[in-house]
Amino acid sequence: MPTVVQLPAGKAMTVRTAADAFLDSLGNPNTVRNYGIGVGKTAERLGEGRPLAAVADDDVGGALELLWGEASVNTWNARRAAVLSWLGWCAERGYDGPQVPAWAKRMPPPESETPARSKMAIDRLIARREVHLREKTLWRMLYETCARSEEILEVNIEELDLAGRRAPVKAKGAQPRTRRRGAVREDFVLETVYWDAGTARLLPRLIKGRTRGPVFTTHRRPGPGKVLSARDVCPDTGLARLSYGQARALLDEHTALAGPGTGWDLHEYRHSGLTHLGENGASLPMLMAKSRHKKPENVRRYFKPSPEALSDLTSLLAPGDARR
Repeated sequence: MPTVVQLPAGKAMTVRTAADAFLDSLGNPNTVRNYGIGVGKTAERLGEGRPLAAVADDDVGGALELLWGEASVNTWNARRAAVLSWLGWCAERGYDGPQVPAWAKRMPPPESETPARSKMAIDRLIARREVHLREKTLWRMLYETCARSEEILEVNIEELDLAGRRAPVKAKGAQPRTRRRGAVREDFVLETVYWDAGTARLLPRLIKGRTRGPVFTTHRRPGPGKVLSARDVCPDTGLARLSYGQARALLDEHTALAGPGTGWDLHEYRHSGLTHLGENGASLPMLMAKSRHKKPENVRRYFKPSPEALSDLTSLLAPGDARR
C-alpha cells in the first residue's frame, strides 16, 4: 500500500511542514535518512516557520552554498538532488514555492575540478568596459584576498581598514546547530583578509559618499514585502546587500559562452589566486595562512599550476649553461 500523507488544507504551507510532508511520503528508510540531511538542514537555513511561497529561488541556492559549497562534489550533488526532489514534489502537488536556481548547478565528476583561470584572463575580464564598477571591485577583491565569496559579500563599509588593506570576515566555522526546534545558533569566528593595489584603487570609488552598510549592494531598493535586517541595508541609500545568488548570476552573465549556467564560478577566484601565489613561490604554510585552511591537504587541491608554470619549473633542471 502506498504511503498516505495528510497535507494541510489550502495551498499554503510553511517550510518545515513541506519538508516533513515530503519526507513522510518516502517509503524507503535509507532514502528518508539520506534525503533528511539535505532537506532538513536546508529547511533550517531557510527558516522553518516561513511560508514556502515566500522563499525565493536564490534563497534556496544560497542555503545550499552556505551549507555545502565547500563540501566534496559528491556531497554537493547529493544534497542538491534531495532539495530538488523535495521542491519538485511540492510543485507537483500544487504548492507555491521556490525552485533550485539554475546557477546552483550540479557539479561535474570529481576528476573535473574547479579550474584556475589565468591572471591575464582575470585582468581582461575586470578591464572590460561593460562590467560595472561593483562587479570589477568584487571580482578583484575575491582574487586578491583568496577569500570565500560569502565572506566578502558580508563585509560592511565600517569594517574596512582601507589604509591597512584588510578587513575582518566571518570565517567558515561550525555549521548552524539546532538548540531546540526552530531555534538556530550561528557559529563563526572572525578572521582577517588582505587585498592589494587593485582592490585598493577600486574600493574608494565604489563606496564614495557612503560610510556605513554593505560594501556590495543591489542597484534597486528591496520590494515592500522583503524583510531584511538593518545590517543588510545601506542606511544612506536604502539599497540591500548583494546576495550570493545575484553575484554568481552576474559573473555567469559576463562569462557564459554556451548559455546560462556555463560561465565562471565565483569560487574560481579563490582557486586562481592561490594557484598564482603558489606559482610565484609562496610556500605551503603561507598559502595555508592566506586561505585560512587548517589542513595542508585542503589547500593543496586549490593549487593547480599551469602548463607554463610547470615548464618554467622544469627549466631549473637544465644544465647550467642551458639556463644562461
